[in-house]
Amino acid sequence: MTAPSNSAPSSVSPVSSQDSQAERARALRDTLGQFATGVTVVTTLDAAGQPVGMTVNSFNSVSLDPALILWSIDRGSLSYSAFTECERFVVHVLKGDQQHVSNLFAGRGADKFGQVKWHRGAEGIPQLDDCAALFHCRRAQNIAGGDHTILLGEVLEFSAAGGEPLVFHRGRYRALAGE
Repeated sequence: MTAPSNSAPSSVSPVSSQDSQAERARALRDTLGQFATGVTVVTTLDAAGQPVGMTVNSFNSVSLDPALILWSIDRGSLSYSAFTECERFVVHVLKGDQQHVSNLFAGRGADKFGQVKWHRGAEGIPQLDDCAALFHCRRAQNIAGGDHTILLGEVLEFSAAGGEPLVFHRGRYRALAGE
């Protein structure tokens, strides 16, 4: 049984196949933005052994046994080959006060690792300091997913420092509502 709704009906018109591809893409992005996500930075080493990192909000748990996570990367990303060919990567769950880290790793160019505190963790993979949680993973599988590739990672080690998470919703960073 469904409880009656006290809210007014939505005045948003559905997007149809009659709309242009650009209109549909923008509308889909806006609609997906209704889902609040945490914000992560994923790091690895490229083929030359140099640190590579990018901001990711597509992170998700998959399985507890075996311990698996996933995230996705745009096929046009500058670091696409580094992540889709690496053996290991680290997912860093950002804290609420790390918006600057998210913005830094979301951008192109710049010496990202020169502007944050980090160290080399297991297997030499770059590990950012002071994050809410870390997941050291072995890349288990790449799965084609449209214009993205989904990376499935086997969690080898993990830790949680805690703290309020950095949250992204409707194209903006947000704070969690009080308890």
